[in-house]
Amino acid sequence: MSTAIIIDDEQPAREIIKHYLKSFPEIELLGDYPDGFSGLKAIQELKPDIVFLDIQMPKLTGFELLELLDEPPHIIFSTAYDQYAIKAFEMTAVDYLLKPYSSERFAQAIKKVQLQILTRKTEQPAVNNLVAALESNPEFLERIAVKTRKKIEVIPVNEISHIEADDDYVTIHTGTEKYLKEKTMKYMESHLDPAQFVRVHRSYIVNVNHIARLELYEKETYHVLLKNGTSIRASSTGYKELKQLLHL
Repeated sequence: MSTAIIIDDEQPAREIIKHYLKSFPEIELLGDYPDGFSGLKAIQELKPDIVFLDIQMPKLTGFELLELLDEPPHIIFSTAYDQYAIKAFEMTAVDYLLKPYSSERFAQAIKKVQLQILTRKTEQPAVNNLVAALESNPEFLERIAVKTRKKIEVIPVNEISHIEADDDYVTIHTGTEKYLKEKTMKYMESHLDPAQFVRVHRSYIVNVNHIARLELYEKETYHVLLKNGTSIRASSTGYKELKQLLHL
């Protein structure tokens, strides 16, 4: 007996999966959830073997949820995504159901996951491959999901004042809070809009909309003063990029 949950913000989509699952009595459905937040909590508490996961959800997308899982279960994506994204799925062992899908296609996905469970094959490398493929997507981030001790926070990038390197993590600063995320500075630099975010130093990325002024600290050394009072050192290269972007 395997266990499963459904995470999809569309009730008809959840009902279709529940209907198709009736043909697989060996899979116990533990629950269905209308958003990523409740779904993430269910994964952590119920530890299902299989998760039917939608991608395009408003509060927390399937991709954002995936990033927050330390030990992801077997994931079957259900998506209306375009063909570009589907190619990313095809690079991995993670299965997907392109909406609308038939009962036959659903059965194929079930058989694939059952084989993984039977052979005790871990899906972690496949999930890592998927995340890596998605990270190569040139689209800029509009929000960033982070996990704190108490809850999940989804931060609009406009609220970020600056990002600071912290070993294998980055610290994301907003006006009043800071959040730790397991990403590199290189990833953040390439996935944030360069018209808004500039890497002013190897350890700092700054949101230009939060800059109050540039100050000469000492000879050929500049500091970026943010509107919240934070002062950040800028390298000569970073300062030149800022001047160019700000038309100074």
